[in-house]
Amino acid sequence: MPHPIVVLRRLRAGVLAMVAVTALLYLMVANGAQEQIAAAHRAGVAIQHIKDARVQAAKADTALNAASRTGAIDLIGTSGDFANATARVSSLLTSATGGNAAGDRGLSHIQFVQGQLATCVQMANTAVLDGKPGLKRAQDALDHTPEYDGRDPVPFTGGLSQSLGDLRDLQAEARDHQRHSGWRDPGLLRPLFIAPLAVMLLLVCATGYIFVHHFRRRPGPALVVATLATASISVAMCTINPPHVAIALPVLAAAGALAYLAYRPRLAEYRFPRP
Repeated sequence: MPHPIVVLRRLRAGVLAMVAVTALLYLMVANGAQEQIAAAHRAGVAIQHIKDARVQAAKADTALNAASRTGAIDLIGTSGDFANATARVSSLLTSATGGNAAGDRGLSHIQFVQGQLATCVQMANTAVLDGKPGLKRAQDALDHTPEYDGRDPVPFTGGLSQSLGDLRDLQAEARDHQRHSGWRDPGLLRPLFIAPLAVMLLLVCATGYIFVHHFRRRPGPALVVATLATASISVAMCTINPPHVAIALPVLAAAGALAYLAYRPRLAEYRFPRP
């Protein structure tokens, strides 16, 4: 059997190696996932723009209802509130295009909704000449209910407001796929980061056994803190919000330093000066 000091040196080398492996894996995954995380963030902004556009569509519908109640649509028109709300919807949809996460399909549906908006505005403008029948058509273009396939609504078959909701759901689904694919795939990240952490835990347990049975000492808190620090980065990397490099690398560097210092007192007991 090797001397306990030799075993401790090997264990220390193994623990430090696992910290280093975690740091290298972090750099590799963070570099590969950076674009995916940025795309998911842009998609989140786009989804918020679509939500805001739906709120504005509801305001446009309210403005049309108010104009209808006056009974003088041919004299007062659809009101400035309707024009302002539809203009905001158009602006928000244009902004959402930059964060489109659903590829060509998402772009096609954004263009479809923009077409619905243009049709709705055109109908509202002609309602000044057509009166209430034209205004009713404009309101239907805004809030018409979708068609159903059995009990399930068919996406993008309703009015503008419903289509905005369908577009939001489409983009949210695509964003979730971005978050959990490639370098953000939990099926890849969990074994990638949990494996070195599990090896490190085994090495730390073996270290504790050597400390207790051969040195009659308990491992110091430094080794426990080093393990917890490494675990915090490994577990966080398996989530959709990985730690920033400015946090992860200093934490792992501190974990390596603490692990090195945790073994030093016992190894120093067998370090004798040369004659």
